[in-house]
Amino acid sequence: MTLQTILPLNLEALKSLSQQKNEPAWLTENRLKALELASKLELPKPEKTKIDKWDLSDYGTYQAPVKVSTLEELPTLISALVEGNESDNLIVQKDSGAIFSSLSDELKAQGVIFTDLETAAREHEELVKPYLTTVVAPDEHQLTALNAAMWNGGAFLYVPKNVEVNIPVQAIFLTENAGATFAPRILVVADTNSSVTYVDNYISAGDDVRVHNGVVEIVAKAGAKVRYATVHQFGGSTTDMSYRRAITENDASIEWIIGEMNDGNTVTDTATVLKGNGSTSDAKIIAVGSGSQRLNYTTKAVHFGKDTTSQMITRAVMRESANAIINGITKIEHGATRSNGEQTEKVLMLSPKARGDANPILLIDEDDVMAGHAASVGQVNPEQVHYLMSRGITRPEAERLIIYGFLAPVVSDIPLERLQTRLQELVERKLGQ
Repeated sequence: MTLQTILPLNLEALKSLSQQKNEPAWLTENRLKALELASKLELPKPEKTKIDKWDLSDYGTYQAPVKVSTLEELPTLISALVEGNESDNLIVQKDSGAIFSSLSDELKAQGVIFTDLETAAREHEELVKPYLTTVVAPDEHQLTALNAAMWNGGAFLYVPKNVEVNIPVQAIFLTENAGATFAPRILVVADTNSSVTYVDNYISAGDDVRVHNGVVEIVAKAGAKVRYATVHQFGGSTTDMSYRRAITENDASIEWIIGEMNDGNTVTDTATVLKGNGSTSDAKIIAVGSGSQRLNYTTKAVHFGKDTTSQMITRAVMRESANAIINGITKIEHGATRSNGEQTEKVLMLSPKARGDANPILLIDEDDVMAGHAASVGQVNPEQVHYLMSRGITRPEAERLIIYGFLAPVVSDIPLERLQTRLQELVERKLGQ
């Protein structure tokens, strides 16, 4: 396989583009190595999902972003997601690059850095270079190599030692022009005993076919607490391939809050490496599939440190002829004594043609541990519907209440009220309510 068959960009073109952006030499070199690596690697092989039949080759070409200075200049789709002072700590990417970036004076004074990743690589090399592509390595498979080679825009968040950021910082990623490369990469570094909440939204406009190949890397140093909340709401013409990884050091914690609300085919892989003793990972995922979507969601926790704890909860609703594979993987390595890994995957199917497979997997290489899983797949209980209808509730409303009751254990546990509201609105849209 040649480089030209993977994406419309060869080594010389990539080098020229990197230099045109005035990127540091080390980043240009890393991009070129990743592109060459991509030509030798295979596509990922998610469980029971044949993505080799998907069109993952059309990445478009880089188109320089047109920056704006005020919220009023942003596309309506974006400004609708931002309220009040939320614009104080905000990054917006449209297609191939960042068009808006702001950080409050208060956070600047505390040493917090929040900007697009391209800018951070130029201006904060000492913070970016040691971590970039170390959590999600280019050699995982062809898609991670391609993102390492051609990522654009993205976001970089750094929280200094002992700094607690009490208000969420936010990023919005919009793909509008199908001819433009859209491959953001997120890097979050939370230093020792810091804490932060990061929230982002991924959206698309238009009906042209496009591919999102995105990567998230999170480094939580000793005692750091990171909450990462994301909602993906791409349209039916967008294929979403997202790879998220976190590494937690001693007594650090990561909380994943994920809303999978796409209308197109989707593969996501969210993993935490519990490297340090006493570290924790908590992942909450809700998903709604409709139409003829093909969906594959994998959540994973790998325990290396002693006394580590992981929890994974996934709840998915499938309607029409949507098909979902839900994988939960808990891996406890030898030496990770007194670790505890729990996971739950539940799928609710709303039509005879809908399908959902829940696959809990426990891989235990240590004796002194606790681990457990629960999984279920089923349809709306007719007895529950009958009971509610006997109380004067219509059938559609009864089914709606049952669905919300099914998702409630995850949605109600989300500590961000505005994100709860946003997810509820998207669930209603996906379910045609």
